[in-house]
Amino acid sequence: MASPTAAEPTAAGTNGAGTAFKISSTGNFRTLYNFCSQPACGDGNSPDVLAQGTDGDFYGTTCGGADGGGTLFKLTPKGTLVVLHVFEGIGGLPGGYPGGQCAFGLTQATNGGFYGTTSSGGAAGAGVLFSLITRLGPFVTTLPVMGEIGDTVDILGTGLTGATGVNFNNTPAVFQVVSDSLISATVPSGATTGWVTVTAASGTLQSNVKFRVRR
Repeated sequence: MASPTAAEPTAAGTNGAGTAFKISSTGNFRTLYNFCSQPACGDGNSPDVLAQGTDGDFYGTTCGGADGGGTLFKLTPKGTLVVLHVFEGIGGLPGGYPGGQCAFGLTQATNGGFYGTTSSGGAAGAGVLFSLITRLGPFVTTLPVMGEIGDTVDILGTGLTGATGVNFNNTPAVFQVVSDSLISATVPSGATTGWVTVTAASGTLQSNVKFRVRR
C-alpha cells in the first residue's frame, strides 16, 4: 500500500464477524470497522484482504450480506463503510460467494476498475469473473517499485501505444514502447524518489505509488 499505515481485515471483532484495522509504522493499533454492524448483517462477515484504490479508499469483499452471497464494499481510511454491491446466494446469475465460500478480494487494474471472482453462480453455476467500474481514472504501475540510476524498469498500463514521454519525478527518461500495455524505461541520471508519469495519447498517466530511487 502507498501509505506508511495499513488497513487489513481480521477475524473476530466485537460482533465475531471480522474487523478492518489500522496499524501505524510505530505500532499504534486501531480498529476501523466491525463487520456485521448493519441491520441483518447487511455489510457481510469474514472480510478478505483489502485493496487500496488510487483514491486512497480501501475496497474488499465479504461472505454473507443481505442475500447471503457476499458483498463488495468500500471503506474510507477513517472507517466509514459503504456496501457497493450485494452478491446473490448460490445459483444467482450475477454470481455468489466471492472466492472460496467467502472472498479472494479484489485487484485494481491500470484502467482504474477493480476485478474479482466468485466460486458459484453464473450461467453454469461454477462462478464468474466480475468487474467494478469506478470513476477512478487510469494509471500506470512500475515493476519494480524501486531501483538505482541506470536500472531498467517495466511500466504497465493501458493505451500506451504512441506514448511520447516518460518522467521519473519530472526527470525525462529514455524509454521504449513494447506494447499497448508495456513500456521499458531506464531510470535517468538525476532522478529522485517520486511519481513516474507517462505522456500518452489519452493524457498524462501517473504511477499509483511513488518510485523510490536508491543511491
